[in-house]
Amino acid sequence: MLPLTNKKLLELALTHRSYLNENRSVKEHNERLEYLGDAVLELAVSRFLFDKFPNKPEGELTALRSALVRTTTLAMVAESLELGKKLRLSKGEAASGGRENQALLANTFEAVVGAIYLDSGFDKVVEFLGQKLFPQIDKIIENELYKDFKSTLQEKVQANGDSTPEYKVIGEVGPDHDKEFTIEVYVGKKRLAQGKGKSKQEAQQHAAQATLTKLNGATLEK
Repeated sequence: MLPLTNKKLLELALTHRSYLNENRSVKEHNERLEYLGDAVLELAVSRFLFDKFPNKPEGELTALRSALVRTTTLAMVAESLELGKKLRLSKGEAASGGRENQALLANTFEAVVGAIYLDSGFDKVVEFLGQKLFPQIDKIIENELYKDFKSTLQEKVQANGDSTPEYKVIGEVGPDHDKEFTIEVYVGKKRLAQGKGKSKQEAQQHAAQATLTKLNGATLEK
């Protein structure tokens, strides 16, 4: 259950741009709320981490924040709230898997945060995130999901005497406001893994993470 008393705001937060193409009477979609929610989310998460980890330096706090607000984390929370089922999408977007699209789910979660902020204020946002998002920090720390996987992979392969990893974009889908990139990582001519993300940087991190999981301490074959 979402803590929103204004049903129009809730409806707007759950309205994807594509829905307007098939419903001409609907004039607004959730991207403005997403913009606002992104800023509110960053502030709320920053304050949460600042208070929770009083001895951590700025760099570590920034890494933890990035892990907590990255697409995969937000999408997972959105799935737990069943936002995909509630989304107002065009038939085409729904048929192409829009309700399970991680970037779309993460954007919707940000729109919901923006709607809660307008509806009930910052304290209500913090309360909501304290129930739904902030608990994910324990898993992030336990699994070291806050680490820079690209740097870790580079250190690993160079320690083995291999060349620097290269990242190649092999696909991008979606409109400009909602793209998803697919990137493969190579060491020399050897393809190791691929990753997806709403930005090239995020896709690279996912590809590096997948590579590290695959290698699992093994030395690259020449």
